Amino acid sequence: MKKAIIATKVGMTQIFSEDGTLTPVTVLQAGPCVVTQVKTVEKDGYSAVQVGMGEIREKLVKKPQQGSLNKAGVEYKRYVRELRLDDAENFAVKDEIKADIFAVGDHVDVTAVSKGHGFQGAIKRCGNHRGPMKHGSKYHRHAGSNGSSSDPSRVYPGKGMPGHMGGEQVTVQNLTVVRVDAENNLILVKGAVPGPKKSLVSLKETTRTDLR
Repeated sequence: MKKAIIATKVGMTQIFSEDGTLTPVTVLQAGPCVVTQVKTVEKDGYSAVQVGMGEIREKLVKKPQQGSLNKAGVEYKRYVRELRLDDAENFAVKDEIKADIFAVGDHVDVTAVSKGHGFQGAIKRCGNHRGPMKHGSKYHRHAGSNGSSSDPSRVYPGKGMPGHMGGEQVTVQNLTVVRVDAENNLILVKGAVPGPKKSLVSLKETTRTDLR
């Protein structure tokens, strides 16, 4: 992988192509990201760059991170993340990675934390069917039978049950970049991206070459 960047989710909208085709897109505020550390195979065992983005007050930055950024000579950043890149040695500390690293037509994988829905039942969380809604049924939105009674006398792994829903790291693969606004550091990708507005997302060159 040679291209990656972190961004914040602005929201969704729609754009029209020259032939009048409507395309739903997600707007991402991508960078500019400043390289705060470069990791190489010889020194660290793998190739990656650590980047920072966004403004933050000094008192909100933890002391270990302050020391790391002071050593790099970089201003304090709200988000600091690591991006695995094959050509990390081509970057230097204080280099900027901007939205124009991607071009229209590129295919990207977008990773973010999905929206949290709290504790939910099996119908909403797992898509289970409800029971009869007749009076006296006493079985409407219950999860139903959880397993066999005598054999094997246990609940199978993976059984859909009520529980915490959302708030998990999700990756949507092979989204297409439909527009890049280098001046305003905006990237528009076709379709939906995980997470709420203003949440942090990471874009990287897609690994699913079979889907292109």
